[in-house]
Amino acid sequence: MSRIIAKKRHTIRKSQAQDLLADLQKQIGSSAALFSSGRIEILETDAGIMLYLVDKKPLLMHLGGYVFPTLKGLLEHPIPERRVVVDSGAVPFVIKGADVMRPGIISISDDIRAGLPVQVVEERHGKPVAIGISLFNAGEMREKSSGKVIKTHYYVGDELWALEI
Repeated sequence: MSRIIAKKRHTIRKSQAQDLLADLQKQIGSSAALFSSGRIEILETDAGIMLYLVDKKPLLMHLGGYVFPTLKGLLEHPIPERRVVVDSGAVPFVIKGADVMRPGIISISDDIRAGLPVQVVEERHGKPVAIGISLFNAGEMREKSSGKVIKTHYYVGDELWALEI
């Protein structure tokens, strides 16, 4: 596992912060208010990952061209939007970076759209274990009985999780 190193870090203007939160609101609705702060910084990494530090914590990121909470952001501020719950049998695979397969899914929130970020949550404690890009809309995902439905990008224990700021 290679380490991700922080390259550049600077505070963004209030107008940029408002635009960022407006973009986030398009993704997760009113839950975006949980991530508002007087100080938001942008952090660029050597891996090309762009993070947003809210009160010096990496709570938001760019994923697939969209602003979405990081795993640490979802742990600090749980949200009901864009949520797929997986059974305990799928968790060991997902936390090693495996893509999410349809048979391991217990529930799917209605707001999931193909090509947009989603959080993958384990059933027992309701904690997010991965963030990925959905390959299908919620309805299409429910109709499927097999196959890959979410491309995992970040998971608990990966390089982004281990990033020290």
